[in-house]
Amino acid sequence: MKRNHIAIGYHGCDREIGERVLAGEIELRPSTNDYDWLGSGVYLWENDEVRAWQWAKSLQRHAKMSVGQIKEPFVVGVVVDLGDCLDLLQADSIRLVAEAHADLRQVTSEASRSMPRNIRIKDEIALRRLDCAVIQHLHRRREEDRLSSFDTVRAAFPEGHELYPDAGFQERTHIQVCVRNTRQIVGCFRVKGRRA
Repeated sequence: MKRNHIAIGYHGCDREIGERVLAGEIELRPSTNDYDWLGSGVYLWENDEVRAWQWAKSLQRHAKMSVGQIKEPFVVGVVVDLGDCLDLLQADSIRLVAEAHADLRQVTSEASRSMPRNIRIKDEIALRRLDCAVIQHLHRRREEDRLSSFDTVRAAFPEGHELYPDAGFQERTHIQVCVRNTRQIVGCFRVKGRRA
């Protein structure tokens, strides 16, 4: 859904990569794993630099989850224009994803294949192959139907343990933005101060 909305996000990476991005030598590289829950793109923690630090440190501990080795965790601040955003905090976007899931299930069944599954490996690591497949299927169908492409995907992600018994809040809930069209990145900035 078209939005004129600027968001601030934070991207966890290795210091060498981050410094090169800040120097304008390279751009942030989109992730294309089959378990990226919002599909392919550059992942940002919206308004939460602490979670980006935690993620970079987690990738340092779990090297297989990262394309490049994280020798020194680092965070790059990112200003992004969400543009045409598949925003899973809005009813229309939620409906589109539900429809994409039903369509993918039908296509998969007709091809006598199994649907991908989401798998939790550790408390901080999950392989969200089903979510990724549904989002990527939605993007493919829009392309086939000659509909406009989404520049970004945005979603709330409830994660972690309950804050207290029967809580509706979890300790690591966050909003994540996946930038599919990197032209939507307005600029990057150095993050000062605190680390997680």
